[in-house]
Amino acid sequence: MPVTSLTSAIRARNLTLTLGSSAAPVEILKGIDLDIAAGEVVALLGPSGSGKSSLMAVLTGLERATSGTLEVAGADFAAMGEDELARARRGRIGIVLQAFHLLPTMTAEENVATPMELAGMADARDRARAELTAVGLGHRLDHYPQQLSGGEQQRVAIARATAPRPALIFADEPTGNLDAATGHTIVDLLLARRAETGATLLVITHDAELAARCDRVVTLADGRIVSDVTA
Repeated sequence: MPVTSLTSAIRARNLTLTLGSSAAPVEILKGIDLDIAAGEVVALLGPSGSGKSSLMAVLTGLERATSGTLEVAGADFAAMGEDELARARRGRIGIVLQAFHLLPTMTAEENVATPMELAGMADARDRARAELTAVGLGHRLDHYPQQLSGGEQQRVAIARATAPRPALIFADEPTGNLDAATGHTIVDLLLARRAETGATLLVITHDAELAARCDRVVTLADGRIVSDVTA
């Protein structure tokens, strides 16, 4: 597996993404160059349809770029097949989505522990309980998603993403489905957990308060980076 500098969390060069048929191609990403250093907190802004979620999907290996080079967490994502990408993500990348994607038949503890158990981590249950306690849900370990509020479900999603201590955390509108007060709490929590683990955080947001608390603000429009401002 090709390895890049450990001081670089993400290095993308001329990334493009084209979807649709060859007869009617749709250009989603149009030559993205992006460097994110290890430990940075970066906000990704832009109007709907600008390519933010597509870029995050490519950077996490969930979507394959049409062309360009991409190194993530020391691995050459552009050269990998699907199985290799899945292995590269495991333990290295945590993802928090605005749709919480908790399994309804599993308790909070099981939702956090199961991905780590599947990855072969022997202490998965202990990690899950510790992480849920850290996000204020130590008393809700045995509750199912339908028994939790939206904010509590998002806390479980954050615990699931951070428990393996990944090098990178990606969050796509993590407060999008929450009321303002709960969203503020979730922002505080996400940034605190990121600080404690030393991870790199890339967050898609429309929240000006959250963007202002990041190290950099990268803005997309029409599939291109139009602004990259360091706080």
